[in-house]
Amino acid sequence: MPALHRPLYNTKVKSWDAIVIGGGIIGLSLALELHKSGCKVLIVERGEPGREASHAAGGMLVECPSEVPPALAKLATVGARMYPEFARELKDESGHQIDFRCEGTICFENVEHLITQDCGEKLDARKLAELEPAIGNPQLSENRRILGPPIHSEAVFLRENSVDPRQLTTAAIHAAKHRGIDMVTGSPVRQVTIENNKVSRVSTDKSKYSAPAVVNCAGAWSAQISPVKIPTRPRKGQMLALVGGPKLRHVIRTPDVYIIPRSDGRTVIGATVEDVGFDKRTNPETIQRLRNAAISVVPALAEAQIHEDWAGLRPGTPDDLPILGPTEIGGYFAATGHFRDGILLAPITARIMAQIISGHSPEYDLSPFSPSRFDGQTV
Repeated sequence: MPALHRPLYNTKVKSWDAIVIGGGIIGLSLALELHKSGCKVLIVERGEPGREASHAAGGMLVECPSEVPPALAKLATVGARMYPEFARELKDESGHQIDFRCEGTICFENVEHLITQDCGEKLDARKLAELEPAIGNPQLSENRRILGPPIHSEAVFLRENSVDPRQLTTAAIHAAKHRGIDMVTGSPVRQVTIENNKVSRVSTDKSKYSAPAVVNCAGAWSAQISPVKIPTRPRKGQMLALVGGPKLRHVIRTPDVYIIPRSDGRTVIGATVEDVGFDKRTNPETIQRLRNAAISVVPALAEAQIHEDWAGLRPGTPDDLPILGPTEIGGYFAATGHFRDGILLAPITARIMAQIISGHSPEYDLSPFSPSRFDGQTV
């Protein structure tokens, strides 16, 4: 990488061209992109790669600009359109299957707005029944009496894709190993050392690693790494998966719940947004409420069994926008705070951050996401 000139370091400290802090889908994708450009990369992950927010996500690839904050619309659209090639490349390099689905989404929220924005096709009752017969069509009369009447709301069909985040991150991990990207796990980064206002190394409880470029991709834990305060906070999301229910084709979204079919027969249901710190426990009442909300949309799900429930910690920020770009410290960058859009934005985040780290101008305006928009955050 022409913009990164490796200085001479103490021979007792290993050195790389770039260190990526965090082994979720954002950090993995960025490491892969940096490696493509000839950069020697180290990933430092506090736990097990891909097991935090990426592992817990739903994997809906929202493409319509009106479904994300206005400042994020362009990146979201580009990220969604990069996914077919992104998923294919990870599958080919890793040898692992990725459940990338192109069946589309049936949405029961903001219908008129989505139609006005030319994001999808409005569905009448006949068309809705053709697309997804299980919606509002109870198989058992006793279930119908318990659950109430079927949905009569208007709906819109969105040509959106979805992906299984667990398969995606597994493939990304194996692709990184295939390329020879170094990875250190099981010890969080405590400190980024700054010398002459430039980054020099990172330190964990076990060792120190040197590089002229360091990227904070630590998600909800980004704020715990000193000396630059990256203002992220955990936003808990509880979810569950059912097995044995109807075989749905489409993602279904309502104001209360989303339902995501997987090709292996699971049906994923989510999700809450909670400010409860780093508490990853699930609550039985909350899980049951989500299940009931899904059953009210697809009554035949009442016959399905709960296969698993879990909670993940999304990285939120004060303005709910990602933090992308250089900090005030030379060679220290942030690519974090993606909140609910980490899976969606992984390929475009990797591309534009690799451009910046390599000393090039990013192809999209990142000023709305600059770390400098949060004043007074240096510890």
